[in-house]
Amino acid sequence: MKKKIQNIIENFGLPRIIIFLFLVLLFILTPFVGIRFDTSINDIIVRFGMNGILVLSLIPMVKTGCGLNFGLQLGIIAGILGAVISIEMEMIGFTGFFTAIGIAIFFAVIFGFLYGLLLNKVKGDEMVVATYVGFSSVSFMSIMWLMLPFKSPNMIWAYGGSGLRTTINTKGYWFHVLTDFLKIKIGNYIFFPSGTILFFAFLTFLVWAFFKTKIGTAMIVVGSNTDYANSCGINVDKMRSISVILSTVIAAIGIIVYQESFGFIQLYTAPLFMAFPAVAALLLGGATVGKASIKNVIIGVFLFQSILTMTPSVVSNIIKSDMSETIRIILSNGMIVYALTRITRVRT
Repeated sequence: MKKKIQNIIENFGLPRIIIFLFLVLLFILTPFVGIRFDTSINDIIVRFGMNGILVLSLIPMVKTGCGLNFGLQLGIIAGILGAVISIEMEMIGFTGFFTAIGIAIFFAVIFGFLYGLLLNKVKGDEMVVATYVGFSSVSFMSIMWLMLPFKSPNMIWAYGGSGLRTTINTKGYWFHVLTDFLKIKIGNYIFFPSGTILFFAFLTFLVWAFFKTKIGTAMIVVGSNTDYANSCGINVDKMRSISVILSTVIAAIGIIVYQESFGFIQLYTAPLFMAFPAVAALLLGGATVGKASIKNVIIGVFLFQSILTMTPSVVSNIIKSDMSETIRIILSNGMIVYALTRITRVRT
């Protein structure tokens, strides 16, 4: 019996068990610290829809053996470009939302192709190189946001007449067009964002279906064993490049959904560390550097966003101090370190 319990703990992961138990404790404490349970549930559902696609974008690169996409910022930048160009064109409603997605996909394919070429040159060190690619791309775009010829008075700095603002409001354009689509009200405080959840479910289905195709299966084979893939006549570099492009495209769509729900487009250094919460959520769901599934995405996003939602209010009410940022950093980086050290141990 003891051995079975040890096997369960080893397979599921002690950190995930501790985090799950901590989350259960937070839910139990809510009525005792003056926090509405239904409001907390509503916030978790909204955050789930906002962040789910960004975490989903990590799946393709993991399946092809490229590791965790710490260069997620490239896809986010493509999404931001699509969003600001859509606003520059004065597109509103679903027209503006899908125009932003269309433009973002165009840039994401270009960025993803170049990104894939680079990662094919540094096999074995993809995650290290990807981290620097993500950071450098954000720094480069911080300059470009000031230089690009945008003219919309809702986006540029008022006192200079040029350069994009740090934060751009999506209200009046495509704010909540997806969130409010088929929205369901449950009680007085829970508003189920059906449109956002359905959109996430649709993209999840497309990713699942893609990996059932011939190309998708070939990508999985490349991630499992490159030597066997080569012997089967599979172009390993091509499959890896496709996975990088696909990951970048999904990330670009994900950040637009995030902006649509959040209500703001954040530029300059805002995307700098956005890859880490996404990676942490996927690992929290049970994924590893070499293996990930849709189930890991759903479980990870729910657990991670639940922790980030519940912790600030509960802990603040108990100790009269906000520790949400500290816990976020511990959770994000702790899960990443745990996963990387676990993979190292298995290989040795």
